Amino acid sequence: MPPVTIRFGGYQPPASVHNRAADLLGAKLSARLGETVDFQLEGNIIERGRSAADLLTMVETGELTMCYFSSSYLADLVPEFALLDLPFVITERVQAYAALDGRLGRFLAQKLAEISGYRILAYWDNGFRHFSNRVHPIRAPADCAGLRIRTLSSALHTETFQRLGFDPVMLDVKDLIDAVKGGTIDAQDNPLTNIFNFDIHKFHRHITLSAHIFGTATVLVHKQSYDLWPDETRLAVDASVAEATAAQRAFAAAEDALIIDRLNQSGTKFITLTAEERLQFQNTVAPVIEKQRERFGAALFNLLG
Repeated sequence: MPPVTIRFGGYQPPASVHNRAADLLGAKLSARLGETVDFQLEGNIIERGRSAADLLTMVETGELTMCYFSSSYLADLVPEFALLDLPFVITERVQAYAALDGRLGRFLAQKLAEISGYRILAYWDNGFRHFSNRVHPIRAPADCAGLRIRTLSSALHTETFQRLGFDPVMLDVKDLIDAVKGGTIDAQDNPLTNIFNFDIHKFHRHITLSAHIFGTATVLVHKQSYDLWPDETRLAVDASVAEATAAQRAFAAAEDALIIDRLNQSGTKFITLTAEERLQFQNTVAPVIEKQRERFGAALFNLLG
């Protein structure tokens, strides 16, 4: 009987916390299933000219078996995913993990499985997002006025940035780096590990430690493949994903301090907001949060903790 082939896709460099966790996932699967599984990792589909967002289609159609990808893009399918992108609502990793591993995460996974060709197997830590820009320090919403900022394909991100005074421009990761290098965008937001690994810091010398959104990456699997696997394979995948998830979250938390040290050595200018400055940002985007609270209801909103 031929081995079960699992093709796992990503969009980041080998050293990223996501690809390191995917490597571990493959090792755990091999340890459990031996030659009955063939795990193949393509850590960066951008290298062969694909857009990062192609991962969603590739998994849904079965071209890939699994991938990691930002939950922000799933709000087009399940609107409630927008709850994970509310600015300044999630302030600690422990709060995020409790929501993702609890009732809210299970609710989102069930809704997605009902209407799409994939399942969520886990939620990975995509890091707290911070603003970087090439123009000047950002300490208040007034400093954002008129800056062209790259945004994900997310209506909520776009609305949030507009509230702050930015001029949002949607770009896939594949196009982000050229836009940063060429200066066609002035600002962007990403976790520190991405700012460093994508070399954004070489062109954006100002980084505001805003932690305005906690990023969540979903681990997706092609639903039909998963459902047809033998019980032994499914159990091994579930157990291996759980171990990889614990490791990935530990990688992500440890990476923040490491990257800050590396960025300090590179001459990056960090802006740490005072409590009063952070409150200005929170007050400016408060209508965005209230709109989503009314949209989804207090009961669901409160599952964020």
